[in-house]
Amino acid sequence: MYGAIIGDIAGSRFEWHPHKSKDFGFIGSGCRVTDDSVMTVAAAEVLLEGIGNRDEETLINDFARSYHKWGNKYLNAGYGRRFKEWLKTENPGRYDSFGNGSAMRVSPVAWAADTLEEARTLARLSAMPTHAHPEGIKGAESVAAAIFMARNGASKEEIREYIEKEFGYDLDFTCDEIRPGYHFDVTCQGSVPEAIVAFLEADDYADAVRNAISLGGDADTQAAIAGSIAEACFGIPSKYSIRAKEIIPEDMQEVIDAFRARYMKTK
Repeated sequence: MYGAIIGDIAGSRFEWHPHKSKDFGFIGSGCRVTDDSVMTVAAAEVLLEGIGNRDEETLINDFARSYHKWGNKYLNAGYGRRFKEWLKTENPGRYDSFGNGSAMRVSPVAWAADTLEEARTLARLSAMPTHAHPEGIKGAESVAAAIFMARNGASKEEIREYIEKEFGYDLDFTCDEIRPGYHFDVTCQGSVPEAIVAFLEADDYADAVRNAISLGGDADTQAAIAGSIAEACFGIPSKYSIRAKEIIPEDMQEVIDAFRARYMKTK
């Protein structure tokens, strides 16, 4: 979970100020948690209640309630217009966004799942309340699959091949090739493949986050996605998690600590 949240924090000050370089202070002045972190915590809280005792419809509704609760608790965290309108509705229904919000918040399911199939199923269920469009679901499933595979020892090439085969994403490019012409894009199809490649090219956790931010797009979200996969592959240096704890609100930190104690110390 820290992988996504630290990525979000590091990228937060670049979301509206594109930075086409990997040269920047990692967590500098003005960094904060955004909607990416809030929704990641919301997803994690649902999974803390266990998985096996709930059917799919119940889990979808529980994800919806948690997103709604945490979103309203941090209403100014930087949500998109449609999601913010959903938060303000007393009894919100489901809708079919294909935005990258489904992918930015999905990392907890990959740590709670016991199989790759379960990770993909949980990712789909976590997307359904607000991102029921096929592209929204694909974005969530692809990131969850990459995280699950990375934490279970899959190589980068195995992850690349699986993502391309199962989800149809074209990952045959480099960050250097696309950086000059890449622009802000909040769709799954226009930002998730790029975030995955940012991880695939990385030498360590921080490098993955820097790659994602340096594209000059939806920096906090793409850094959260790349960082969530990189955590499972490389781990995270303690200096970054220590710094993040100075920024993360206490109620969010409590959920993170509980989730890590339950799922991430034994997997």
